Amino acid sequence: MFDPASAAHGGGFAGFAGSAAGSAAGGEPLTRELLSTFKVAKVFKDNARHITSIDFDADGLNCITASDDESLRIYDVRNGKLKNIVYSKKYGCALARFTHRSTTIVYASTKEDDALRYMSLHDNKYIRYFKGHKKRVVSLAMSPRNDTIISASLDDTVRFWDLRSPNCQGLLHTTGGEPCVAFDHTGDIIALGLGSSRIRLYNANEYHLGPFSLFEINDPQAGAFPPEWTQLSFSNDGKYILISTKSNVMYIVDSFTGAITQRLTGHMNQMNIPFEGCFTPDSNYALCGSQDGKIYVWEVATGRLVTSFDWHQEPSKVVAFNPKHLMFASADTNLAFWIPPPPMAAPGAGVR
Repeated sequence: MFDPASAAHGGGFAGFAGSAAGSAAGGEPLTRELLSTFKVAKVFKDNARHITSIDFDADGLNCITASDDESLRIYDVRNGKLKNIVYSKKYGCALARFTHRSTTIVYASTKEDDALRYMSLHDNKYIRYFKGHKKRVVSLAMSPRNDTIISASLDDTVRFWDLRSPNCQGLLHTTGGEPCVAFDHTGDIIALGLGSSRIRLYNANEYHLGPFSLFEINDPQAGAFPPEWTQLSFSNDGKYILISTKSNVMYIVDSFTGAITQRLTGHMNQMNIPFEGCFTPDSNYALCGSQDGKIYVWEVATGRLVTSFDWHQEPSKVVAFNPKHLMFASADTNLAFWIPPPPMAAPGAGVR
């Protein structure tokens, strides 16, 4: 196990940012061998309760977390430092997302009301509230293309918002279970997961016309009790959708046909923990936490387990890979930044 005491000091973490996140970002390919070398380089022990969401800004230089202790924390990824703390004691906080600027965020309330809150981190003041949901928001997605936000709630609605207006721009009705929403990497396609069994695909500009594809996701091995879904996410190449669940399985689904291409197993989840996995930016691997505290990594093409990382003492409900740089973050009560070791200097390097 990696030594948390030495990791907590994070010596040498600065400087990671010269590495791009795999060949998809124009850098060194993220091979199985390289991925297996990742270690915890920085640990933040700032939260009193579990961290429930992690997000990076578009440049991968800032990271935001939301926690059950009703705090939002923003980290400087390049230097491995806490930059800002926002307390949301009155409204609670969850599903914190950067907008297209690293200085503004949107997050969901968990008490008092069920509004979304749009905030400036420059002065920690609210810019706008998005009100309309009657129950808790359980899924939130920011368009990578424009100022559109989608929120899905336990009130059986999906609402469309524009950052520039407090008014709801569109509404879809849902039934059964917790809905999940996601944009693809272009912002043109929206995926809506319903009843832990169906995915609807919409054109983002014409969602009012109804879905252009409807997939029934059926896992014969699940029997009469299919796992409850917690999150949908697209791979950056647009070919796949990752379905995270409250069980000990995740699914990789072909985004064009709806067929299950891989069942990702090997991790533990007998406690129905709402894990949220992620793809790597090159779309070749998927990561997820586990009840045993480990982070598991699978190969997308084969579904084979590549490696597992052992550091957390409690389950890491959320894992997020940096979109631009060779690092990822995971969290239980503590937030961990993972990077590969620096390359070995060539013999005689620097000697003149």
